[in-house]
Amino acid sequence: MIQLYGVAQTLGGNTVYNFLRLPNTPELTALGGINISNQTNDIGMAWHNPALLRASMHTQANFVFNAFYGDIRNYHLQMGYRHEAWKTDFSMGVNYFNYGSIPATDMLGNQYGDIRPADYVVQLSASRQYLERWHYGATVKFIYSNYGTYRSSGMAMDIGISYADTANLLQASLVIKNMGTQLSAYAGTARGDLPFDLQMGISKRLAKAPLQFSLTAHRLHQFDILYRDTAFNQENGFDQNIGDKKFTFDKLFRHIVLSMQLYITDKIEVSAGYNHLRRQELKVGNTGNGINGFSLGVGALFKKLQIRYARSYYQNNTAYNQLGLSMALKDLKTKLH
Repeated sequence: MIQLYGVAQTLGGNTVYNFLRLPNTPELTALGGINISNQTNDIGMAWHNPALLRASMHTQANFVFNAFYGDIRNYHLQMGYRHEAWKTDFSMGVNYFNYGSIPATDMLGNQYGDIRPADYVVQLSASRQYLERWHYGATVKFIYSNYGTYRSSGMAMDIGISYADTANLLQASLVIKNMGTQLSAYAGTARGDLPFDLQMGISKRLAKAPLQFSLTAHRLHQFDILYRDTAFNQENGFDQNIGDKKFTFDKLFRHIVLSMQLYITDKIEVSAGYNHLRRQELKVGNTGNGINGFSLGVGALFKKLQIRYARSYYQNNTAYNQLGLSMALKDLKTKLH
């Protein structure tokens, strides 16, 4: 019997499968990388909160290409389906990370071919409506990681609840993410913790202006979440406040992601976000931090096609770019006929 659990007292990179935290679609990237309350017609937003699945996403397909640093490539595909008899919305998809080709060498530097490390997760989600304003959903994930001779697989589950008050233009959500376990550990290692997360979010659109604001709180199960490499900090003379349990507003704000969307027309939207934890973790000593932690994006929303682009900053003067397309296959079939 496989037991699913979510023990998460580790920080930063100390959990396995941390690629599960990365945003899969340009709209989410532009909103700071974490947003579970923004209810749009982009099925990609339901990847991290199954309660955002809607009947309007029936046959919608989301294709995303993401160019990271070091020639790392990320590909995302997700599709939706509405089962009317069950009154249930489904989605299935895969998120794949290709790290390129790396020479396989021994300790003397002799090369013995190449390895092609990769990570991927396959997800199946379902969502249903409750009363007029509520939706609830769940996601089951199969996770696989391949780094040459080091391979691992795992299973996880997300559970989400969303609330929408259309009269007051208010949306809110709660998600419990990555409850699960490794089915098989990497060679020579013990089983590790998955990147469990407890998230809450709220989005509010203004009644008299084309603006929407969102606030998302993440990792609410643990207060101090900044990852610190003690050996690196000591070697380079950086701050060593390890284990400091004192309350500070900086520690509190690390849990917060802020974002906004500007609806220029019903077909053009501009998004921007700020992730304080990302900015703090990417800070290197007393050097400048540029606009790390900030992100922005734009969407062109046509009747049968959505085109989205996002740009997110992880290094000074350097950003990665994400491009996505969403279209309803039923509309394409109608057009072809």
